[in-house]
Amino acid sequence: MNKVILVAGATGDLGSKLCKELIKRGALVRAIVRAESNSASVSLLRGMGVEIIQAELSDVNSLVAACKGVCCVVSTLAGLHDVIVNAQSQLLQAAIKAGVPRFIPSDFCTDYTQLQIGDNRNFDLRKTFQSIIDQSDIRATSIFNGAFTHVLKYDIPLLNTKEQQIEYFTGKLHWRIDFTTVQDTAAYTAAAALDESTPRYLRIAGTQISPSELADVAKQLFGSNFYLKEWGAMEAFSAYISQVRQQQPEGEHELYPVWQQMQYLYSMFAAQHTIPDNDRYPGIDWQSIQSAFK
Repeated sequence: MNKVILVAGATGDLGSKLCKELIKRGALVRAIVRAESNSASVSLLRGMGVEIIQAELSDVNSLVAACKGVCCVVSTLAGLHDVIVNAQSQLLQAAIKAGVPRFIPSDFCTDYTQLQIGDNRNFDLRKTFQSIIDQSDIRATSIFNGAFTHVLKYDIPLLNTKEQQIEYFTGKLHWRIDFTTVQDTAAYTAAAALDESTPRYLRIAGTQISPSELADVAKQLFGSNFYLKEWGAMEAFSAYISQVRQQQPEGEHELYPVWQQMQYLYSMFAAQHTIPDNDRYPGIDWQSIQSAFK
């Protein structure tokens, strides 16, 4: 009998790719979508063979019904406290009531277990949900993929194509940062969702690359030398982030305010995967940094 996997957040980039990977592996996939979900995205899912269930994440009875017969719930939801904590908690309770044995929360990010509260607001929300799920009667598995590779296309300080420089913090020139493409994260997550023996945490990295190594890659990609620029101490950067955050209280209601973007950069240099679990599921052709620019 094919396993049934329920996906929340299936209309997003990661969620839709996850559904495709699950179907490729023989799973029966259900997707919870809201009434206001993008119709084109919903049609795409339906065309893949995904069973569409329209329900609000606040409607516990509908969620319980959606979870019936499911072997694993995977959340790829994105948002602030109302989504990452409140909505996921509703989904979690529904899964427990329906007897679902396993839950993969939306923890697709840097390994926040290595970070302190306050280092990254969006990761703190995931830590809050972590404490909730760890007190529940369900087996949870968080998948940490580092940063998504495509962020390097956004001219972040780490790869500043406008100034043609690679920026790093004091003592971090050879610090290897974890990057994984959305596609590879989806493929790995699909395999994990179908695996009944997953541990509490899985850590993956399609590429681990240092600022010094990234300078060589940038030269190959863009045909010119990139200057390595040291920013200063991470402690000073953290203090600056706190100052900017205090000056922009409206950012507390935004998913990616400027100071949150800075916190993501800080996190890249504050946590890393020492031994990735890439080899747990063979057959994934891990994509390189260069693939993000094709």
